[in-house]
Amino acid sequence: MFWNAMLGLVLIKTNKFWKPSVMAVMTFTQFCLTTLILGVVIFELKIGSSPFLLLRDVVQDAIFVVNPEFIPEDGNGLNPLLQNYWMVIHPPTLFLGFASTVVPFAYAIAGLWIGKYKEWIRPALPWAQFAAMILGIGILMGAYWAYETLNFGGYWNWDPVENAIYIPWLTLIAAIHTMIAYKKNENALKAALILVLVTYLLILYSTFLTRSGVLGETSVHSFTDLGLSGQLLLFLVLFLVGCVLLLVRVWKKIPSADEEMSAYSREFWIFMGATVLCLMAFQIIIPTSIPVYNEVLGFFDIASNLAPPADPVQFYSKFQLWFAVGIALLSGTGQFFWWKRMNFQDFKIEIQKPLMISLLISAFIFVLAEVREVPYMILLTASIYSITANFAILLRLKRTNVKLSGGSIAHMGVGLMLIGILFSSGYSKILSKNNTGLLYSNEFPDEINLNNLLLFLNEPREMGDYSLVYKGIRKKTTDLGYVDANLLSETDNPLILEATADIYVASELRASKGDQVRITNNENSYFEVLYEKDNGDHFELYPRVQLNDQMGTVYSPDISRTLTADMYTHVRTFPDPAQETDWGEVQEYQVAVGDDFFINDYVATFKKMERVEQVEGVTLMKKDVAVKAVIEIQGEYQHYLAAPIYLIKDQMAGKIPATVHDLAARITVESIDPETDSFTFGVQRTQKDWIIMEAVEKPYINLLWIGALLLCFGFFIAILRRYEEFMIFRNKGLES
Repeated sequence: MFWNAMLGLVLIKTNKFWKPSVMAVMTFTQFCLTTLILGVVIFELKIGSSPFLLLRDVVQDAIFVVNPEFIPEDGNGLNPLLQNYWMVIHPPTLFLGFASTVVPFAYAIAGLWIGKYKEWIRPALPWAQFAAMILGIGILMGAYWAYETLNFGGYWNWDPVENAIYIPWLTLIAAIHTMIAYKKNENALKAALILVLVTYLLILYSTFLTRSGVLGETSVHSFTDLGLSGQLLLFLVLFLVGCVLLLVRVWKKIPSADEEMSAYSREFWIFMGATVLCLMAFQIIIPTSIPVYNEVLGFFDIASNLAPPADPVQFYSKFQLWFAVGIALLSGTGQFFWWKRMNFQDFKIEIQKPLMISLLISAFIFVLAEVREVPYMILLTASIYSITANFAILLRLKRTNVKLSGGSIAHMGVGLMLIGILFSSGYSKILSKNNTGLLYSNEFPDEINLNNLLLFLNEPREMGDYSLVYKGIRKKTTDLGYVDANLLSETDNPLILEATADIYVASELRASKGDQVRITNNENSYFEVLYEKDNGDHFELYPRVQLNDQMGTVYSPDISRTLTADMYTHVRTFPDPAQETDWGEVQEYQVAVGDDFFINDYVATFKKMERVEQVEGVTLMKKDVAVKAVIEIQGEYQHYLAAPIYLIKDQMAGKIPATVHDLAARITVESIDPETDSFTFGVQRTQKDWIIMEAVEKPYINLLWIGALLLCFGFFIAILRRYEEFMIFRNKGLES
């Protein structure tokens, strides 16, 4: 509603001729949206649902009778996975994209309404391009959020709600191409009208899918039904019937060309591209709508065994790959026909150089990247051809008019995106294979036992070209970076922790014992994993785990990004922090100062015993005595100091053990024999800290993001060009 209002204000200021009819359509859509939040009851008919109602007031459930505070009045807080800066900008951007589609829809309806059957395209085209750009940016933001926040290892999971957003974007792109084609041939006018109207109807349909609860069991994104499903369906039917009736009434009046399009015309190739885009959308919408079919059949008491694809990624990808090949080939070839009228001989001459360059580059990549699968080879070749052909056109436009380059740049972006998707998905490689031949646990699923690596604290483990070391649990601070969680203790403020020892960052003392340290979120724990190569190259990753009271344990990855590949790492499981440490039996060693003994299979030297005047947590009186033993332990990769304390207070002996977390050992001064100057130390062992993690290499994924930026930049150039064109005609009084 907010975005509709903002868009309406812009329309009022920019287009006086179309203002009455276009704003009538905009106002009607705003009216329909407003009824959704009214929350009033008229003669037992409830209209909308007030956004200010609490769930306990709406849902009649026994749990709210037993425990009214089952859901607090201020809510449970944001889902941990949504506590991400992308979630601040992704939803509003997506909503703006949704709202923007109403503008070309309003122009199309207004054109049919007032008899301006072809004049509506000029003012509607820049708005359609704007809507496509913003909606595309919103989709890509969601994909990037999923990539860096979720742990399924990808950026697109073919979830029904993801599909519901993607489908209208495809038809909108098809609509834009037919609108452009109409400017050269009236045959595309009817197709442009239908696609613009269908796009907005699909926006309404996607809203119904998401908000009605019909996808509740098939999508991780959908909302439960809060009583709006009937109203959403009514709006969808209302707009659908209205569009159909209006089209039927004026269909014969809509201009169209008498001659057929030639296979060597620019309009033919644009129309072919739009057709492929529509087929892509059609292939996605049919299985995505299976829950809707089941609901409809159930309404008529007809049993349905239809089920969504068990493996949506595999199911959709095997079809969409070939559509992508078609889009790549058409986006390259169509550009030659757009800028120059050609016959077959001219076409052969034009295509030779880009085609040969594409085949040579593809062959080189086949060998270098070991691309062997035939479908992937075809898609890669087609994508490179699209980039090469559009780059050739771009070089020509650079010498004539750069403002015309939007289409070529956008198509090059699509080609790069396809290559990035191909390699990052098709050649994603799990590096953390379990090569020990042993199961980690019979309780773990096969996927964890087979494709994940068990790392013990500070014990290197080889993984391909890398040596991995799990360094321990960290807390993320606001100014010290990641700090060892064992060096911090809780205070009354969950965001303020106290240093239990001096904290060094890059060998520099940054916080002394007792200082307060501010952290970003106390629920988040980060597992530091060091990646190191033989040549000395190294980096650290900090995959995150959040222990949330409402959501349970929530895992998020960390990613090391390089020019050629991403290293995607996330923790699969780790020891339960709520479980009490199970210390083993005490092993006693009687030693004197300077003697060596063993602590958890490591050599330890009793360096000295010294008196201490202060003991943390204990008030010492004059007659009390406290001493600490200084013990040096030679770990496998570093030395450790342990200082257990033995004290006599109020004529009673007390012991304060020292714990060396890295070695999973606890040392206690059990007794002191003054006559022999010997000391008895008790040593206990426990399970070393560990994690099971997955590491996945995603090659050339940066091509996807670079291509996305190019696509958006191409849209931006095209929008500016079409808007300038509209303004020129408007200033000449030709906006109608």
